[in-house]
Amino acid sequence: MLTNSKCQWEPITNFHALLVVFAETKSSRHGGESVAEVLRDHGIKFVFTLVGGHISPILVACEKLGIRIVDTRHEATAVFAADAVARLSGTVGVAAVTAGPGLTNTVTAVKNAQMAESPLLLIGGAAATLLQGRGALQDIDQLSLFKPLCKFCASVRSVRKIVPTLRKALAIAQSGTPGPVFIEFPIDTLYPYHVVEKEFSPKGTPKGIMGKITAWYLHNHLTNLFAGAWEVRDISPLPVHVPQATDQQVQRCVELVSRAKKPLILLGSQATLPPTSADDIRKALESLGIPCFLGGMSRGMLGKDSPLHIRQNRRDALKEADLLLLAGTVCDFRLSYGRVLNRRSKIIAVNRDKTQLLKNSDIFWKPTVAIQGDVGSFLLRLSKGLAGHKFPEDWPQNLKDGDRVKEKANRAKAEEKTERHLNPLKVLHHVDELMSEDSIIVADGGDFVGSAAYILKPRGPLRWLDPGAFGTLGVGGGFALGAKLCRPDSEVWIVYGDGSLGYTVAEFDTFTRHKTPVIALVGNDACWSQISREQVPLLGSNVACDLAFTDYHIVADGYGGKGHLIGREDESQFEEIVKQAQRECREGKAVLLNVLIGKTNFRDGSISV
Repeated sequence: MLTNSKCQWEPITNFHALLVVFAETKSSRHGGESVAEVLRDHGIKFVFTLVGGHISPILVACEKLGIRIVDTRHEATAVFAADAVARLSGTVGVAAVTAGPGLTNTVTAVKNAQMAESPLLLIGGAAATLLQGRGALQDIDQLSLFKPLCKFCASVRSVRKIVPTLRKALAIAQSGTPGPVFIEFPIDTLYPYHVVEKEFSPKGTPKGIMGKITAWYLHNHLTNLFAGAWEVRDISPLPVHVPQATDQQVQRCVELVSRAKKPLILLGSQATLPPTSADDIRKALESLGIPCFLGGMSRGMLGKDSPLHIRQNRRDALKEADLLLLAGTVCDFRLSYGRVLNRRSKIIAVNRDKTQLLKNSDIFWKPTVAIQGDVGSFLLRLSKGLAGHKFPEDWPQNLKDGDRVKEKANRAKAEEKTERHLNPLKVLHHVDELMSEDSIIVADGGDFVGSAAYILKPRGPLRWLDPGAFGTLGVGGGFALGAKLCRPDSEVWIVYGDGSLGYTVAEFDTFTRHKTPVIALVGNDACWSQISREQVPLLGSNVACDLAFTDYHIVADGYGGKGHLIGREDESQFEEIVKQAQRECREGKAVLLNVLIGKTNFRDGSISV
């Protein structure tokens, strides 16, 4: 034993390495402080959580360092909120949940982040290192659960491993194709030495040889757990690797695009990833002058009314195009697995992920050039290589004319009277006209949200949030929470179906407690309409599709928000009610508009499976 005036040290011999290491036993520091220090130095401003004793030291330490702790009513919401922060801030979103059921509750949200390619750190509590596999409270094999969902999974086995493990995980989350990472922290790596010692130490004097061996083993395990815990370590971010197109690939694409008469860009969510800013990408697209279809997070990239942004008749445009640039867009179900692409077109595909880059290319389509690289950086280099080049103006003009014809027809359909309640298309057109210019739109639903995607126009880049390819319901509360925290001055709208609202209506309590006022627009048709539309004609039954015209506005009131019911009798006051909701939101109230809607045939033939 070595003693000085400030602390006491306990040696342990690692017989395999023939080294002697020491544990500081008098320090009041704990592992949660190391976690907080790393997060702070990586620019993390928010940690989303549903509290549990396994992770309390992390939450307390983060709060002390100025990282805002935001607690939600469900663990999935915490992860969805972290996902939104990652998308809007360009940093890693962080969620921390307790062991066992706390972590299993996040599985859907983590899978959604994986498929949406969002850099996200999930911190999970865990049973103490010595008690894992011995029937401890909430002890399960958590790593096996998350390995298929995450780019990196680790269990911290000693306090000194906290910093290097976190730094590695945060870099991996952002490198290559971004995605979620998971670290579990056994509870004994997070609390101070004296607290853990109290739990480890025998209650009385060890008796007999086995008692003494057990006491010796526990003492050495404890010492190794804290050995080198508070040595000074580098906590700064590690380098992030972003794949890039080669100069030869870019030049080849410049040549192909320059020869095209009817080029078309399909822009996907990857275009919004760092390191290229959304504003620089917008400028590059405008410089190129190529008509674009925008999907996922790239909606709004060209603003509300760009002459280059084409919103309608995509299938027809794809058949006519002589060159197609799949910029982060994947040939999955959203492009009929590639079957809608013109086989005579030259196709340039750019994607960070090789599997997504070439998905279904062995069956329905074949790229002329396939580039595993960053979409945003590629677009900037392509624009630079084509500086001064002009494409025929009639091509984007013809596509835009088709947009106007289709949108005029949609407007006419919005004026049709439904059998009962309000026409959902008319509701959405009114809301689009009334939304503020800084609005962020969160999409969470099926039929009503599918209609909104055609009608609501994001005002700018990074102002549309939807779940992505996984099609997850229940993202609304978390996405809106993260969005409002990232953009506190923006008007945040959640467009809900009445079915999807049920997942996160309790988060109105979170909006109230954390002073994050949002506006929820609920299309209430008392039905899972996207399913019912196909189920009834195909199978002759509406079983399990019926809901009720529930008073969701009263639920919002109960959680401290403000609810409004809007039916057919309120149609003439619709504009004033929405403006009132906007005022109430600016005054700090989360608002829910429970809009009773009828049925239309606008979405007949849409995909539900």
